Amino acid sequence: MSASSATLADTATGRSAPLGASVVPGGVNFSVYSRSASAVDLLLFDRDDDSRPSRVIPINPVENRTYHYWHACVPGLRQGQLYGYRVHGPYNPASGQWFDPGKVLLDPYGRGVAVPAGYSRDAAKLPGDNTSAAMKSVVVDSADYDWEGDSPLCRPSTRTIIYEMHVRGFTRHPNSGLSAATRGTYAGLIEKIPYLQQLGITAVELLPVFQFDAQDAPRGLANYWGYSPVSFFAPHNGYSSRPDPLGPVKEFRDMVKALHRAGIEVILDVVLCTT
Repeated sequence: MSASSATLADTATGRSAPLGASVVPGGVNFSVYSRSASAVDLLLFDRDDDSRPSRVIPINPVENRTYHYWHACVPGLRQGQLYGYRVHGPYNPASGQWFDPGKVLLDPYGRGVAVPAGYSRDAAKLPGDNTSAAMKSVVVDSADYDWEGDSPLCRPSTRTIIYEMHVRGFTRHPNSGLSAATRGTYAGLIEKIPYLQQLGITAVELLPVFQFDAQDAPRGLANYWGYSPVSFFAPHNGYSSRPDPLGPVKEFRDMVKALHRAGIEVILDVVLCTT
Protein backbone atom coordinates (compact mmCIF):
# COMPACT_ATOMS: atom_id res chain seq x y z
CA MET A 1 0.00 0.00 0.00
CA SER A 2 1.36 3.41 -0.89
CA ALA A 3 1.67 5.90 1.93
CA SER A 4 -0.51 8.97 1.94
CA SER A 5 0.65 12.20 3.54
CA ALA A 6 -1.86 14.02 5.71
CA THR A 7 -1.98 17.78 6.05
CA LEU A 8 -2.91 19.97 8.99
CA ALA A 9 -6.43 20.07 7.59
CA ASP A 10 -6.68 16.36 8.40
CA THR A 11 -5.55 16.68 12.00
CA ALA A 12 -6.25 18.87 14.97
CA THR A 13 -3.48 20.63 16.86
CA GLY A 14 -3.75 18.17 19.71
CA ARG A 15 -2.37 18.49 23.24
CA SER A 16 1.10 18.07 24.69
CA ALA A 17 -0.20 16.10 27.69
CA PRO A 18 -0.41 13.30 28.40
CA LEU A 19 2.58 11.87 26.57
CA GLY A 20 1.98 8.87 24.34
CA ALA A 21 -1.14 7.95 22.40
CA SER A 22 -4.40 8.75 24.19
CA VAL A 23 -7.84 7.80 22.94
CA VAL A 24 -10.05 10.89 23.01
CA PRO A 25 -13.59 11.51 21.73
CA GLY A 26 -13.46 11.13 17.96
CA GLY A 27 -9.84 10.07 17.60
CA VAL A 28 -6.40 9.68 19.17
CA ASN A 29 -4.05 12.33 20.57
CA PHE A 30 -0.33 11.73 20.05
CA SER A 31 2.42 13.51 21.98
CA VAL A 32 6.15 12.83 21.95
CA TYR A 33 9.07 14.74 23.49
CA SER A 34 12.20 15.67 21.55
CA ARG A 35 14.37 18.63 22.44
CA SER A 36 16.70 18.50 19.43
CA ALA A 37 14.43 17.26 16.64
CA SER A 38 14.02 19.46 13.58
CA ALA A 39 10.98 17.55 12.28
CA VAL A 40 8.76 14.68 13.43
CA ASP A 41 6.53 12.44 11.29
CA LEU A 42 3.77 10.29 12.78
CA LEU A 43 3.48 7.01 10.85
CA LEU A 44 0.33 4.87 10.79
CA PHE A 45 0.41 1.18 9.82
CA ASP A 46 -2.16 -1.47 8.92
CA ARG A 47 0.11 -4.45 9.75
CA ASP A 48 3.18 -4.90 11.92
CA ASP A 49 5.25 -6.05 8.91
CA ASP A 50 4.21 -3.30 6.48
CA SER A 51 7.14 -2.09 4.38
CA ARG A 52 5.54 1.37 4.12
CA PRO A 53 3.18 3.29 6.39
CA SER A 54 -0.41 3.59 5.22
CA ARG A 55 -0.36 7.21 6.30
CA VAL A 56 2.33 9.77 7.10
CA ILE A 57 1.39 12.79 9.20
CA PRO A 58 4.07 15.50 9.40
CA ILE A 59 3.76 17.26 12.76
CA ASN A 60 3.91 21.00 12.16
CA PRO A 61 6.82 22.47 14.19
CA VAL A 62 4.93 25.74 14.70
CA GLU A 63 1.28 24.87 15.27
CA ASN A 64 1.75 21.36 16.66
CA ARG A 65 4.64 21.87 19.05
CA THR A 66 4.57 23.12 22.63
CA TYR A 67 8.06 23.70 24.06
CA HIS A 68 9.80 20.37 23.15
CA TYR A 69 6.54 18.40 22.89
CA TRP A 70 5.36 17.46 19.39
CA HIS A 71 1.65 16.64 19.26
CA ALA A 72 -1.30 16.02 16.95
CA CYS A 73 -4.84 14.72 17.33
CA VAL A 74 -5.88 12.42 14.48
CA PRO A 75 -9.64 11.97 14.05
CA GLY A 76 -11.17 8.59 13.24
CA LEU A 77 -8.46 6.45 14.86
CA ARG A 78 -9.22 3.84 17.53
CA GLN A 79 -7.33 1.60 19.91
CA GLY A 80 -5.44 -1.16 18.16
CA GLN A 81 -3.97 1.28 15.61
CA LEU A 82 -0.29 0.59 14.88
CA TYR A 83 2.01 3.59 14.72
CA GLY A 84 5.57 4.84 15.00
CA TYR A 85 7.67 7.92 14.42
CA ARG A 86 10.37 9.16 12.07
CA VAL A 87 12.40 11.91 13.70
CA HIS A 88 14.71 14.26 11.83
CA GLY A 89 17.61 16.04 13.49
CA PRO A 90 21.39 16.23 13.85
CA TYR A 91 23.56 13.14 13.59
CA ASN A 92 26.39 13.68 16.06
CA PRO A 93 27.16 10.53 18.08
CA ALA A 94 29.89 12.31 20.04
CA SER A 95 27.23 14.49 21.64
CA GLY A 96 24.69 11.69 21.96
CA GLN A 97 22.60 12.68 18.94
CA TRP A 98 21.77 9.75 16.65
CA PHE A 99 18.90 11.08 14.55
CA ASP A 100 18.18 8.93 11.51
CA PRO A 101 14.87 9.57 9.67
CA GLY A 102 15.30 6.25 7.86
CA LYS A 103 14.40 4.38 11.06
CA VAL A 104 10.98 3.75 12.57
CA LEU A 105 10.94 4.61 16.28
CA LEU A 106 8.71 3.33 19.04
CA ASP A 107 6.72 5.73 21.16
CA PRO A 108 8.58 5.91 24.52
CA TYR A 109 5.21 6.20 26.26
CA GLY A 110 3.40 3.62 24.12
CA ARG A 111 1.26 1.13 26.06
CA GLY A 112 1.47 -1.68 23.53
CA VAL A 113 4.08 -3.03 21.10
CA ALA A 114 3.68 -5.20 18.00
CA VAL A 115 6.71 -7.18 16.83
CA PRO A 116 6.76 -8.44 13.21
CA ALA A 117 7.85 -12.01 12.52
CA GLY A 118 10.78 -10.60 10.57
CA TYR A 119 11.91 -8.20 13.29
CA SER A 120 15.62 -7.39 12.99
CA ARG A 121 17.72 -5.61 15.59
CA ASP A 122 20.51 -5.28 13.01
CA ALA A 123 18.20 -3.44 10.61
CA ALA A 124 17.72 -0.78 13.28
CA LYS A 125 21.43 0.07 13.40
CA LEU A 126 22.58 -0.55 9.84
CA PRO A 127 22.13 2.10 7.11
CA GLY A 128 18.82 2.16 5.27
CA ASP A 129 15.10 1.87 5.89
CA ASN A 130 13.96 -0.67 8.51
CA THR A 131 10.18 -0.19 8.32
CA SER A 132 9.10 -3.80 7.71
CA ALA A 133 11.51 -5.16 10.32
CA ALA A 134 10.78 -2.60 13.05
CA MET A 135 8.64 -2.90 16.16
CA LYS A 136 5.53 -0.71 16.09
CA SER A 137 3.65 0.92 18.93
CA VAL A 138 -0.02 0.13 19.52
CA VAL A 139 -2.72 2.59 20.57
CA VAL A 140 -4.30 1.34 23.82
CA ASP A 141 -7.38 2.82 25.48
CA SER A 142 -6.51 2.74 29.17
CA ALA A 143 -10.17 3.14 30.14
CA ASP A 144 -11.40 0.23 28.01
CA TYR A 145 -11.17 -2.55 30.57
CA ASP A 146 -13.51 -3.71 33.31
CA TRP A 147 -11.42 -4.17 36.45
CA GLU A 148 -14.60 -5.19 38.28
CA GLY A 149 -13.70 -3.22 41.37
CA ASP A 150 -10.15 -4.58 41.57
CA SER A 151 -7.76 -2.64 43.82
CA PRO A 152 -4.33 -3.16 45.42
CA LEU A 153 -4.38 -5.59 48.33
CA CYS A 154 -1.95 -3.57 50.47
CA ARG A 155 -1.05 -6.47 52.75
CA PRO A 156 1.48 -5.67 55.53
CA SER A 157 5.02 -6.79 54.64
CA THR A 158 5.14 -8.91 57.81
CA ARG A 159 2.37 -11.08 56.33
CA THR A 160 3.82 -11.28 52.82
CA ILE A 161 5.33 -14.41 51.28
CA ILE A 162 6.90 -13.55 47.91
CA TYR A 163 7.45 -15.95 45.03
CA GLU A 164 9.90 -14.38 42.54
CA MET A 165 9.31 -15.77 39.08
CA HIS A 166 10.03 -15.46 35.40
CA VAL A 167 6.66 -15.43 33.60
CA ARG A 168 7.85 -17.67 30.78
CA GLY A 169 10.10 -19.93 32.81
CA PHE A 170 7.42 -20.60 35.43
CA THR A 171 5.20 -22.60 33.07
CA ARG A 172 7.24 -23.14 29.91
CA HIS A 173 8.19 -26.77 30.59
CA PRO A 174 5.60 -29.49 29.85
CA ASN A 175 5.79 -30.60 33.49
CA SER A 176 3.77 -27.47 34.33
CA GLY A 177 0.75 -29.47 33.23
CA LEU A 178 -0.49 -26.72 30.92
CA SER A 179 -1.41 -26.95 27.27
CA ALA A 180 1.16 -25.88 24.68
CA ALA A 181 -1.01 -22.85 23.90
CA THR A 182 -0.67 -21.30 27.36
CA ARG A 183 2.74 -22.50 28.57
CA GLY A 184 5.06 -19.57 29.24
CA THR A 185 2.33 -16.92 29.10
CA TYR A 186 0.31 -14.60 31.32
CA ALA A 187 -2.65 -16.92 30.73
CA GLY A 188 -0.54 -19.85 31.89
CA LEU A 189 0.23 -18.06 35.13
CA ILE A 190 -3.50 -17.61 35.72
CA GLU A 191 -3.98 -21.37 35.40
CA LYS A 192 -1.29 -21.98 38.05
CA ILE A 193 -2.91 -19.75 40.69
CA PRO A 194 -4.30 -22.73 42.65
CA TYR A 195 -0.75 -24.10 42.86
CA LEU A 196 0.51 -20.80 44.27
CA GLN A 197 -2.29 -20.78 46.81
CA GLN A 198 -1.38 -24.29 47.91
CA LEU A 199 2.17 -23.06 48.54
CA GLY A 200 0.84 -20.26 50.73
CA ILE A 201 2.14 -17.53 48.40
CA THR A 202 0.71 -14.05 49.05
CA ALA A 203 2.66 -12.09 46.41
CA VAL A 204 4.41 -12.79 43.13
CA GLU A 205 7.39 -10.69 42.05
CA LEU A 206 7.60 -10.84 38.28
CA LEU A 207 10.97 -10.53 36.60
CA PRO A 208 10.86 -7.89 33.82
CA VAL A 209 7.55 -7.98 31.96
CA PHE A 210 8.05 -4.75 30.02
CA GLN A 211 8.52 -5.09 26.26
CA PHE A 212 12.13 -5.99 25.58
CA ASP A 213 14.22 -6.90 22.55
CA ALA A 214 14.75 -10.67 22.48
CA GLN A 215 17.66 -10.11 20.05
CA ASP A 216 19.53 -7.90 22.52
CA ALA A 217 22.10 -10.60 23.28
CA PRO A 218 25.43 -11.92 21.94
CA ARG A 219 25.21 -13.51 18.50
CA GLY A 220 23.58 -16.94 18.68
CA LEU A 221 21.91 -16.27 22.03
CA ALA A 222 18.59 -14.74 23.08
CA ASN A 223 17.71 -12.18 25.72
CA TYR A 224 15.86 -14.48 28.11
CA TRP A 225 15.65 -12.34 31.24
CA GLY A 226 14.38 -9.11 29.67
CA TYR A 227 16.80 -6.75 31.37
CA SER A 228 16.90 -4.36 28.39
CA PRO A 229 13.39 -2.89 28.15
CA VAL A 230 12.47 -0.90 25.04
CA SER A 231 9.01 0.19 26.19
CA PHE A 232 8.41 0.68 29.92
CA PHE A 233 4.62 1.01 29.61
CA ALA A 234 3.91 -2.03 27.41
CA PRO A 235 3.73 -5.66 28.60
CA HIS A 236 6.09 -7.98 26.72
CA ASN A 237 4.17 -9.46 23.81
CA GLY A 238 6.26 -12.64 23.85
CA TYR A 239 4.54 -13.65 27.10
CA SER A 240 1.06 -13.48 25.61
CA SER A 241 -0.91 -16.40 24.17
CA ARG A 242 -2.82 -13.96 21.97
CA PRO A 243 -1.40 -12.85 18.58
CA ASP A 244 -3.52 -9.70 18.14
CA PRO A 245 -1.91 -6.29 18.86
CA LEU A 246 -4.05 -5.68 21.96
CA GLY A 247 -3.71 -9.26 23.22
CA PRO A 248 -0.68 -8.77 25.51
CA VAL A 249 -2.26 -5.78 27.27
CA LYS A 250 -5.61 -7.49 27.84
CA GLU A 251 -4.03 -10.77 28.93
CA PHE A 252 -1.70 -8.99 31.36
CA ARG A 253 -4.67 -7.16 32.89
CA ASP A 254 -6.57 -10.44 33.19
CA MET A 255 -3.59 -11.96 34.99
CA VAL A 256 -3.31 -9.12 37.51
CA LYS A 257 -7.04 -9.16 38.21
CA ALA A 258 -7.09 -12.94 38.65
CA LEU A 259 -4.13 -12.87 41.05
CA HIS A 260 -5.73 -10.13 43.13
CA ARG A 261 -8.97 -12.10 43.30
CA ALA A 262 -6.97 -14.99 44.68
CA GLY A 263 -5.46 -12.73 47.36
CA ILE A 264 -2.05 -12.56 45.65
CA GLU A 265 -0.31 -9.23 45.21
CA VAL A 266 1.70 -8.41 42.07
CA ILE A 267 5.15 -6.83 42.32
CA LEU A 268 7.05 -5.80 39.19
CA ASP A 269 10.83 -5.95 38.88
CA VAL A 270 11.61 -2.60 37.24
CA VAL A 271 14.89 -2.21 35.36
CA LEU A 272 15.90 1.43 35.01
CA CYS A 273 18.70 1.69 32.47
CA THR A 274 20.97 4.73 32.50
CA THR A 275 23.83 5.86 30.26
